[in-house]
Amino acid sequence: MTSEPAPPVDPGTGADLVALAKVVARQRAELERLRDLTATSAVLERAKGALMATTGCAPDAAQDELLHRAKTGHRTLLEECWLTLGGLIPSKRDPEAAGAGQPSETASRPPVSAGTGDLADVLGQIGRDMVRVGSPQELSGCLLKHLAPEVGADAVLLYERLPEGGLGLIGHAGVGPTLAAQWHQVPPVSGVAPLDALATGEPRWLENLTAGGQRYPLIGNQPERWPSRAWLPMPGGEQAGVALGVLRRQNLPFSPRDRELLKAVARLCAGRLRAFDAPQERLEEGVAQAVQAVLDALPGAVILLTPLRAASGEVEDYRIDAAAPDAVDVFGRTGRHMVGRRILESYPSVAGEPLWHGYLHTLTTGVPFESAPFAYQDVADGVPVTATYSVRAASLGDGLLVTWLRHDPAELREQRLADVQRLGNLGWASWNLVTQEITWSAQVYDILSRAPARGPVRLEHLPDLVLPQDSGALAHAIAELGRHARPFDVPFRIQAPEGVRHLRIVAEAVTEPDGTPVDVHGFVQDLTAQRSAELALVESERAMLLQRGILQAERALAARLQHALLPLPSEPVRLAGLRIEVAYLPSQSGIHVGGDWFSAIELPDEAALFVVGDVAGHGLGAVATMAQLRFTAKGMVSTGSSLTGALARLNRLLLHSRDGQTTATMVLARYEPAAQVLAWAQAGHPPPLLVRRGEVRYLDRPDGVLLGASANPVFESAEIRLEAGDRLLLYTDGLVERPGESIDTGFARLADAVRTHGCERAGSLEALLATMLADERRDDVCVLDIRMPATDE
Repeated sequence: MTSEPAPPVDPGTGADLVALAKVVARQRAELERLRDLTATSAVLERAKGALMATTGCAPDAAQDELLHRAKTGHRTLLEECWLTLGGLIPSKRDPEAAGAGQPSETASRPPVSAGTGDLADVLGQIGRDMVRVGSPQELSGCLLKHLAPEVGADAVLLYERLPEGGLGLIGHAGVGPTLAAQWHQVPPVSGVAPLDALATGEPRWLENLTAGGQRYPLIGNQPERWPSRAWLPMPGGEQAGVALGVLRRQNLPFSPRDRELLKAVARLCAGRLRAFDAPQERLEEGVAQAVQAVLDALPGAVILLTPLRAASGEVEDYRIDAAAPDAVDVFGRTGRHMVGRRILESYPSVAGEPLWHGYLHTLTTGVPFESAPFAYQDVADGVPVTATYSVRAASLGDGLLVTWLRHDPAELREQRLADVQRLGNLGWASWNLVTQEITWSAQVYDILSRAPARGPVRLEHLPDLVLPQDSGALAHAIAELGRHARPFDVPFRIQAPEGVRHLRIVAEAVTEPDGTPVDVHGFVQDLTAQRSAELALVESERAMLLQRGILQAERALAARLQHALLPLPSEPVRLAGLRIEVAYLPSQSGIHVGGDWFSAIELPDEAALFVVGDVAGHGLGAVATMAQLRFTAKGMVSTGSSLTGALARLNRLLLHSRDGQTTATMVLARYEPAAQVLAWAQAGHPPPLLVRRGEVRYLDRPDGVLLGASANPVFESAEIRLEAGDRLLLYTDGLVERPGESIDTGFARLADAVRTHGCERAGSLEALLATMLADERRDDVCVLDIRMPATDE
């Protein structure tokens, strides 16, 4: 909501303003008096709690004692309270009377706890720190700070009796958030130590883990953490309502001094807990009355909100404590009828919305909050109620002063119409054919690229604004509308400073009873962006179809070339005493042919050469490089080159190729049948997989980098002696690679598949490929399955 300048003040209203200013001044003075009263009441409650802790007296007796001391010392009650909190006087009661009925507590005190100071001094320290405590959670931390060195406390819990009879955790220190959440509420069941302490009004000292665990449930998943526990009721009215729990990790009993101190602390805390509530209520009541008196004299929808907080300090809701006569909620309640209700009761959907967060921000920072206009809908008596508001919130003391501005429906409709025109890039227009009155919205002038100073155009002259190619169709539609009241929807173009605009006009006529048109209304819409997108899409589709045709032709050519260069045998072949099976599967994604290839030939010296390679890239270029490497490798090894020498020459060949950027991987293997030895070398290629006597393992790769990557590579070779029944797989990376999966995972998957489908069965390679390539193939796959016949074959 934006503020507006205030109107000039009528001199006749000066007396009213002066009277109003006096009312505000009186209320401000009353507010200061209430604040002083609140401060006095809070200190009084703390001082009463200190006397109760040190003397064991009742609350009324503690207040009478403070009044007596103040009168005797010629001091005010507030001064006496501060003196009491500043230096607590040790109890003068007879020790025997104090310990009547409890001889064990007057006996000698073994040094069980860490605390050795005088009880009055300890309580004085605690009482002074409690002055700064503002919530039960802070009180728990304060108690743990003092009780840890005095009685060896490791955790402090504060439980409040709930109306239904159970317990609710209102403060904790020394326990983690998980444990606190698990024991946030305790049901009203028997055998709960804090409930028992509240019911009897007597402390519960649980100093034996086994015995205490049998009688009372233990807190937490690891109850052995707290072998020594104490639960003490805090005095308060007719019946104690809060239990103090002290948990210790040391497995020792509470000494008489520990017990005396803890009971005194419980009495001290009771007074502090009462100070959290009652004085604040008196302050809120006084502030609300003062603000209500002011709001009754002011116009506008204004309300005073007081935050309602949980024990943790988090704001749960707001209470309406004052409301101006013009204030109204969505259910129609106004003014004082709204007082006392909750925000979430009157506006349930506000929770979690920007307005709710704005309230919290103002409470925290004091910076006023202004919301954007928003629509709010709820249901009253089964009828949906919708209204639009702007809200401003400003801090006032501990509360919020909130102003609600309800927007006028007519203004809202105008705003919506303007939004529709802006978002739809259109404008409305009307032509009165009787009076010749013409009305255009501002958006029509922008769309037609016409200056508003030139005014609107008569309906029959509208074709003069469009391109000549489109004026005829528009003129005909306008003529039909004028003669027969026939509505039309006509596209046309105009010449604008930035270029041609594609527009559309939709119009209909309002007629007399005899059918004569008397008024025409419609809208003009700018479709330039949409039309440009359509033309760009058509052009893009045309280019894509052309490119796809080219790529499909290239794929067909590359596939035929690849088939000619890599003829696949229809059945397993025998080379140098080995059984060879070959598989080649092209990629299923894309339209390019890959560069995977193989070679299995018998050399002139009756040895066998096995090669599997993979050229980077796809298409005709990859097929051409594959053919070059395949035939060159066969020629060099056939003419006596070593495997490593052949790889070094192939590397130089790729480095000096046409673009010098082509790379490839390869594995070369030469098998000597006489010695049954397979020598092999590789260039950045996956390692061969050996299956021997049911065991599956990958061969250790000798050094070698992919071809075309380095000018000075190092290639080494390795040897392995094949045994009867061995199986050796040479393959390209398309067999083991999957998107989002590491290469090591692919290797493990291949080894598992080989174990599953065995080695001896006919067709095992086909089953292996079906398992490994169950999903869509994103790359070509080439496999050489080399088997050494068993002794009985």
